[in-house]
Amino acid sequence: MAQQVEKAAELQDPEIRAELDRLAREEGETVVVNGGTGGKTLEAQERLAEGRKKGGRSRTTESGNERAEEDGGVVIEPDEKLLEEVKKDLGRQ
Repeated sequence: MAQQVEKAAELQDPEIRAELDRLAREEGETVVVNGGTGGKTLEAQERLAEGRKKGGRSRTTESGNERAEEDGGVVIEPDEKLLEEVKKDLGRQ
């Protein structure tokens, strides 16, 4: 069974995505939580986080898919502190 991947609502907003991507590219910020480190762009960090959440989390007797199903699927979310800073910079609450 293929895992469903969902992005947080904030990551679907083009203006917020553009600013998070700029922070990743220009300032080297990690903008996605849970495994997003290492990517040089927002998209790269999302792919890394997705792959790790799907099956590369840790060694246990369960498969990655079983763990993801128990967790309710895969949700890619931005770093909350950084997201609040971006929203503030964009004049959003």
